[in-house]
Amino acid sequence: MKKRLAASFCGLIVFAACGLGTDAATRLAYDVEAGVKHLGTAPGSTFTFTHTPSRDCTGPYTVQLDEVGALIIWCKDSAGKTLSSHSTSYHSRFVQTPRTFLLDKPAGSALAIHLERREGKAVIINVE
Repeated sequence: MKKRLAASFCGLIVFAACGLGTDAATRLAYDVEAGVKHLGTAPGSTFTFTHTPSRDCTGPYTVQLDEVGALIIWCKDSAGKTLSSHSTSYHSRFVQTPRTFLLDKPAGSALAIHLERREGKAVIINVE
């Protein structure tokens, strides 16, 4: 019994570590975290990364990075009907968002996030 429980627990860890147990918003938040790690420490340093939703968000989508720390993704069908929505505030541990960004993106298109180091903090300066 203990061996089965241990095997199940190990399987769960592998599942979570691969990102299979995450949603579209959390995967984007992880990319923000990784992007901040690439951002230089000098004031004015910049870094841009791209993110394309996959698996559970394959059609057009809307993304909101909110100045209060929310990140929301609405996955849609080809007619624009919302199929699912995902949200997190995980990214706000690593980056500030001084204004709200709200974008509609076509299926398969990448989201570009521009970061800048300001007063020692990572800041999202633009999203396109």
